[in-house]
Amino acid sequence: MSVAAWTDAAVRSALGLAPERGGQSLTYERVSTDSRKIEAGDLYVALVGENFDGHDFVGESMAKGARGAVVSRAMQAAGPLYRVNDTLVALGALAAFRRRTLQAPVVAITGSSGKTTTKDFTAAAIGAGKRVHATRGNLNNRVGMPLTLLAVPADAEAVVLELGTNEPGEIRTLAQIARPDIGVVTTVGEAHLEKLGSLEGVLDEKLDLLRGLADEGRGLVGDEPAVLAARARGICPGVRVAGWTERADADLRPQAARADEQGRYMFEWRGARVSVPVAGRHAVTDALLALAIAELLGVSAADAARGIAGASTQAMRGEVRRISGLTLIVDCYNANPQSVRAALEVLEGQAARRRVAVLGTMRELGADSDRLHREVLGDALGRAVDLVVATGAFAQAAEALGATTGASAQAAQALGTRSARLLTAADWQAAYPLLRARLKGDEIVLLKASRGIAMEGMLPLFERDFGTTSGRAARSH
Repeated sequence: MSVAAWTDAAVRSALGLAPERGGQSLTYERVSTDSRKIEAGDLYVALVGENFDGHDFVGESMAKGARGAVVSRAMQAAGPLYRVNDTLVALGALAAFRRRTLQAPVVAITGSSGKTTTKDFTAAAIGAGKRVHATRGNLNNRVGMPLTLLAVPADAEAVVLELGTNEPGEIRTLAQIARPDIGVVTTVGEAHLEKLGSLEGVLDEKLDLLRGLADEGRGLVGDEPAVLAARARGICPGVRVAGWTERADADLRPQAARADEQGRYMFEWRGARVSVPVAGRHAVTDALLALAIAELLGVSAADAARGIAGASTQAMRGEVRRISGLTLIVDCYNANPQSVRAALEVLEGQAARRRVAVLGTMRELGADSDRLHREVLGDALGRAVDLVVATGAFAQAAEALGATTGASAQAAQALGTRSARLLTAADWQAAYPLLRARLKGDEIVLLKASRGIAMEGMLPLFERDFGTTSGRAARSH
């Protein structure tokens, strides 16, 4: 079968429904949850969200060619309806059924930071020697991940999935669906604390991936923080560890590593020269994880290295844009304390340039939000960064740091000269004219904030004031 070619009997089996007397000869070509993209022969799953109800579009989907629909309430339609208690659970059940039919090995990747970059590197490394089907964009939740599995073509030789979470139990659910042969946790940090509660909660949630491995499944983790490798080994004794420290396995550390002037590393691995197309030390760990996965799947080191060198990563994830003499690091897709510090490290490493960090609110940090914004701002002010623009919660943190005796000596000293090194504003819209007045046009500027802040809205303003963009130049995260 090409993608699904689901028979009526297979749909009923996947959903736990009794076969109809006499059965039906229906076949479904694909599974879809979007009535706007229905094609002839699809099976439509009517999901219910906060702002929509897919049941309202069952009739429209049938009119567009859907042959049947999965629903959770009684209704009339022109085609067969499969009635279930929860259509989101049903979508997962369909994906789990599809997973059981796959011959290709499944790789699943999660982590507080770096999971998308590692997924992209892994798909590129494996893709140098095999046909790979991988998560597109950020389809890593209880809707996107099952849809990715349901779209695996019959000729795929490997499947690479990204798994995300923002509440307890989500990784466990996704792992039960995916049953990965290889599970990867890139790192854990203080992210999604609003629902996960603490770093311990994040760690436990991410490690559910290793608890959900298929029989004889293999585990891989990054070496930061130290507790990750220690806890992972207790769950999966044969887990491999990649990174820079002595906690990493000796053969999963970079050898002869050096960075270019943009902070992009090259290193040796298994006799191959690996060029990482993303700046920062953290990207080296992501590349090592990808190389180890490719090796487990029989791809040579040389082929895997070639794949990583040509990897394409996602927009707004450390994307570098040049506007005349101005260089922008656009890292506006995600922000937590760990990823902000990594982005600041990349900025700090840029040689012979005036460095500017524009920081926006890190969302979903719950009760720890104020403390974490203060700590990260103090970190930023203690670095070799010429100007820090603090907006949103970071602006509030600047006020708190100025009045807090517990601030670090570096941060306190930096705040003492805030007029020279620190600008504050309620949001990026208010910050831009203040920043514009301080720029000469030859700086390197980091834009870092959570997705909901939409800080990429500054880009048209930079283009208006400094010239047209010359496009993407590199990746830094």
